[in-house]
Amino acid sequence: MNFENGNPNKENIDISDVISSYIKHWKWFILSVFVTVTMAFVYIRYTVPLYSAEAKVRVLENKSSETGLDMFKELDIFPGGKNNVQDEIELINSRSNFIEVVKELGLNIKIFALGNIKDTELYDNPPIKLNLIAEDSIINRSRFEFYVTLSSSTTFGYSVEPDEPVKVYAYGKNISTPIGDMVITPNMETITRYKDKMIRIVITPVSTVAQQYRSRLLIQSAGEFSNILDIYLEDPVKQKARNIINSLIRVYNRNAIEDKKIIADRTSNFINDRISDISSSLTDVDQSAEDLKTSKGLTDIASEANINLNVGATNQRELVNYKTQLNIAASMQEIVEQQGDFEVLPSNIGLSDATVASATTKYNELVLERNRLLKSSNEKNPVIVNLDQQINGLKQSMQASLNSTVNNLSMQVNTLSGQQAIINSKIYSSPKNERALRDITRRQQTTESLYLYLLQKREEAQIAVASTSPKCKIIDEAYNPNSFPVSPKRSLIYLASLVLGMLVPFSVIYTKDLLDNKIHNKTGLEKLVRDIPVLGEIPKLNRKNQKLVNVDDRSVLSESLRILRTNLDYVINSKKDKGNNNVIFVTSSVSGEGKTFLSSNLSMILANTKKKVLLVGADIRNPKLYNFFNVKDVDLLDKPKRNKNAGLTDYLYDFNLSSKDIIHSMLVHSTTFDVIYSGKIPPNPTELLMSSRVGELITEVSDKYDYVIIDTAPLMVVTDTLLISKFADHTIYVTRAGITETKVIEFPLKLREEGKLRGLSFVVNDVSESDLGYGGKYGYGYGKSVKKWWKF
Repeated sequence: MNFENGNPNKENIDISDVISSYIKHWKWFILSVFVTVTMAFVYIRYTVPLYSAEAKVRVLENKSSETGLDMFKELDIFPGGKNNVQDEIELINSRSNFIEVVKELGLNIKIFALGNIKDTELYDNPPIKLNLIAEDSIINRSRFEFYVTLSSSTTFGYSVEPDEPVKVYAYGKNISTPIGDMVITPNMETITRYKDKMIRIVITPVSTVAQQYRSRLLIQSAGEFSNILDIYLEDPVKQKARNIINSLIRVYNRNAIEDKKIIADRTSNFINDRISDISSSLTDVDQSAEDLKTSKGLTDIASEANINLNVGATNQRELVNYKTQLNIAASMQEIVEQQGDFEVLPSNIGLSDATVASATTKYNELVLERNRLLKSSNEKNPVIVNLDQQINGLKQSMQASLNSTVNNLSMQVNTLSGQQAIINSKIYSSPKNERALRDITRRQQTTESLYLYLLQKREEAQIAVASTSPKCKIIDEAYNPNSFPVSPKRSLIYLASLVLGMLVPFSVIYTKDLLDNKIHNKTGLEKLVRDIPVLGEIPKLNRKNQKLVNVDDRSVLSESLRILRTNLDYVINSKKDKGNNNVIFVTSSVSGEGKTFLSSNLSMILANTKKKVLLVGADIRNPKLYNFFNVKDVDLLDKPKRNKNAGLTDYLYDFNLSSKDIIHSMLVHSTTFDVIYSGKIPPNPTELLMSSRVGELITEVSDKYDYVIIDTAPLMVVTDTLLISKFADHTIYVTRAGITETKVIEFPLKLREEGKLRGLSFVVNDVSESDLGYGGKYGYGYGKSVKKWWKF
């Protein structure tokens, strides 16, 4: 046996037992299902039904009708690309859009026809029309409710509360209210339908209504990469749900178009401002170019630079040539001046002056001639003198020519050098002028290009404004896919109520069984004690049932006692101990478990078989046997004794008393058996039971009677029973259904293992009808009773 927290560890679970534990409470299941289904019916009957409306739209990409910002995507100023569908969902479901929808459809004003339990909203073609004279800013934030009684086609009753006296007004007259004046006019098409009926008008702040519908609207994409959106809404009025979705789409497109127009207008204004600025900048750039060319004398810088380069190269060549001639002439001049008389001069030195060259040649010829003549003559020779004169004349002439040539060449060199400096300055200043002019030209070209670009974009912006298209295309306008309401869902609610109706008793029973640590019937006890016999189970009695059986009794109690008697005889006969084997102790764990009730009825059922039976009251601390038989239909058959109330304690205390003095014959109904009462309550019950006279008495009566039934004290309360347990041949341990805990069974089993209880067996007392076994539950024969189906 394994016990944990007082509950035995069940190794095998019988599914049939588990199922039967619920089936036996079938009436509770039926009652619970009936209650929950009834509640579901009431809920469906009086819950305002909701109808669904759906629409399908496609978010368009900006291609043909671009906004002003999209025009600058070529400049990468604003990023463009595919529409973000999730962003568009948030835009459609924005609070501002719903506020416009509420204002457009007048959803903040609701008209209800009063009913017994629920009111019905009159949305389509109501019997009256409400016109509020107050400012919209006040109406949109107001919360007000009032009642109108449609008295006739000309007057109506007005009240703030439904049960207060009404004020009669004529249609079209001003009515003063806390939110301002208002005018009520009749709808002649439907007002006669609601004559003499009260209707309720509720005014709610626009923002509150917008938030309510915003939270109820569902928008989702048809696919992960799809631009198609499904819009879904539930509302008590079909037409209203469709109108809200259609109005929302219309407001969304209108706002998108207005946003595009605002952006396009701002873009056009921006372009016009930029064109004005760029136009003035372009004029300044042109003036700068003109001033530069005028101040620098520029026409075509590239051509002028090419010419200057060519002229400079030519001038440089002439300058070099003249410098060379000057150097040669100067050298020749120096030679002529420094050279001695009658020496040959260099010739053909590259001078371009022909006079000097011819004079040099003539001079050299005369000097050579003189030198040849001197070989054969002297200096005084008239010929030589003549030659000397010619040579000196030529030399002077050459010196004059060379001086003139040097002067001329110097002047030419200086002139060419000056010209070369001017040319070089023009060449050197050309890149700077070219850069300045190029900067101005670049600015001029850039400004002109931007100017032309903005002119083009201004025209495109005007075209974009004129051709602005909606943001989304309607694929399916709002429609009601179902004619029946989507909420409350009748089948689902009934199914849930049925499941709940089954679940509530199941949970209660399961929780009760889960927390249950009590013994309830024979089957449960047998699982705990296993190889220890359980003789039977005694049914639970009500106030009308008799507590003592008789011979002809066919009640469930009598039949269960007969089964107990049969099982007890089988146990007695199967025991092969020496002796009479007829002493039966009846005990329990605590008081109140029915051991006195069982021992008394067991004595009577055994006596009905014409056996001699003695019932002994051994619970001397709390005797109940005498009071149990102190009722009508109980007679003492023996003659009055010396002490008619003498019992076991008197016998144990007074050694002069014999067993005959304490045994009383008793007639109960038609059954006769003997009984020994407990006697007076002693001050020392433990010491009395330790007396040897207890064993002597039990041995004596065991020889005289077929059965000796001893009603003993509870085992877990006092030790009295254990003091005399050695005299027992059989011990019947009484447990009470719903009272005795399972962990208590461990105590008698442990005593049995220790040898302190002999012939241990169990009986379950006070078992309810639903927990009885097959035979005990249905009974057999004349005495059975059948409960009505409505009784639990």
